[in-house]
Amino acid sequence: MALPLHTRGTVSGQGASALYKVLSLAEALRQDFPLPQVMIDLRDLDGVDHNALVAIGAGAVLGAGDSLASPLPTLHSLTMPAVVAPGDVVRVHPTGQVNVLYRRGANANTLFATERCNSRCLMCSQPPREEDDSWRIGEMIDLLQLIDRDLPVLGITGGEPCLLGEGLAKVLRAAKQFLPNTVLHILTNGRLFADRAFVRLFDQSAGQVVWAVPVYADNATDHDYVVQADGAFDETVNGLHNLAERGHRIEVRCVLHRQTTYRLQELAEYLYRNLPFAEHVAFMGLEPMGYARSNRDVLWIDPLEYANTLSQVSAYLWRRGMAVSIYNIPLCLLPDQARPFARQSISDWKNVFAPECQSCTLRGACCGFFRSAGDGWRSKGIQAIESKAIA
Repeated sequence: MALPLHTRGTVSGQGASALYKVLSLAEALRQDFPLPQVMIDLRDLDGVDHNALVAIGAGAVLGAGDSLASPLPTLHSLTMPAVVAPGDVVRVHPTGQVNVLYRRGANANTLFATERCNSRCLMCSQPPREEDDSWRIGEMIDLLQLIDRDLPVLGITGGEPCLLGEGLAKVLRAAKQFLPNTVLHILTNGRLFADRAFVRLFDQSAGQVVWAVPVYADNATDHDYVVQADGAFDETVNGLHNLAERGHRIEVRCVLHRQTTYRLQELAEYLYRNLPFAEHVAFMGLEPMGYARSNRDVLWIDPLEYANTLSQVSAYLWRRGMAVSIYNIPLCLLPDQARPFARQSISDWKNVFAPECQSCTLRGACCGFFRSAGDGWRSKGIQAIESKAIA
């Protein structure tokens, strides 16, 4: 079962929300992370001298039940104990709310930068809210110090992260300091990069960051309709060229739905002719959350209706030297020749499989489904693949 990123417990000795790196006692003693920010997991240990933990400077302890007495801030009696494990970074609120901000071993870890956005995309899975959440800048910087140093990729998303401006640049400088070998994958609409001075704020991160920018059509009319912002297409395309001019890494994305799939061939041609510097093109199945739910009537299309075209445009770009991936579309809905482009892309805590998948021989290589996808988002083509292998 996919584990959620939150649970509740009982907190004692703590007066405000705090971030902790959860570690076993043995790993905590290695002092790879600052001990005042470490919560030592004692759920499987008895007889530990808590005064000794105070003496070494530990920040807090995690216990199994309410019998634990400690001079340190304590979290215990989690309603879902498996949600929190050694290696994770958690935010603990005095009320007992526990949020996992980084999960060791997860297939995708992401920093949430802001709820604000300058677009209103029809299918946005995280509808924006206009509020001052600049406090997230400091939390992200604190969090970066507690993430495992061998993490290969870390996402940053929103909202629109670039609305943080210099604040985002500060976060990226901290990432360069604490996670110099980690690729930062930032989801942005790219519009603010139309200003060359804005691009220069991020020059120090060129090479470490991949800017993942959506282009939904080969023309302004369709793209601007999808993002519900006049002039967005021109800003995005100009921004992409400005990023490329200064040596930044770029991924182009397109979410697949009824408003984007009818011109997929024209979009592929546009990307090859106008954005050849993109190191990766990702075609993405729809996540049925947020605005996507309320706009289902204008968005929903069975992937079977565009699967052949998707296969053709993926091969078209690949033959021309562009790396291509298909995200969030199960293998049973794709032609054989498209399956090599498919990725296991859905975050593990969002991921489920249908009953039909139990006997599928390709389940281990398939992305499955979003947990939020109910019957209204179900393709008529879902079936087990009994004997075929990925081409």
